[in-house]
Amino acid sequence: MAKTTKATKATKSSKSAAVRRPRKRERKNVAYGVAHIKSSFNNTIISISDHEGNVLAWASAGNVGFKGSRKSTPFAAQLAAEQAARRAMEHGVRKVDVLVRGPGSGRETAIRSLAAVGIEVAGIKDVTPIPHNGCRPKKRRRV
Repeated sequence: MAKTTKATKATKSSKSAAVRRPRKRERKNVAYGVAHIKSSFNNTIISISDHEGNVLAWASAGNVGFKGSRKSTPFAAQLAAEQAARRAMEHGVRKVDVLVRGPGSGRETAIRSLAAVGIEVAGIKDVTPIPHNGCRPKKRRRV
C-alpha cells in the first residue's frame, strides 16, 4: 500500500511542474517617472513609479541585505536607491520627480545616488505628513 501512495505523489508533482510557468515580466517604456522615498528611523524604501502611480521598481534597505540598525544608515539608503534606479532604467526611466517622506537619515543620500546612477532629478518635494492639530492630549493628572 505504501508503494502506491509514492507513485501517486510522484505523478501529481510532475503534473503541477509542467503546468506552472514563470510569467515573463513586461518591459514598459516610461521616460518620466516619480521616485517615492520613504525614510523612517528604521528603514528606507524607494519606489519608482509612472505618473499614474503604477510601481515600476522598488527597493529597500532591508531588501538590499541590511538587517537591524544598519538598515537605518545613509549607506543602506544609497545602495537601495541605486538598485531601484537600475531596475527602473530597464523600463526606460530617464528623468524623475522625487517625493521624500519621513524623518530618516537616508533622505539626501538616496536622492544623490539616484542622480549618480544616471537618472536626472527634475524636482524634489517633501511630502512628510504633518498633523495640523495632532492627537488629543492625555487628560491632566490628578494627585
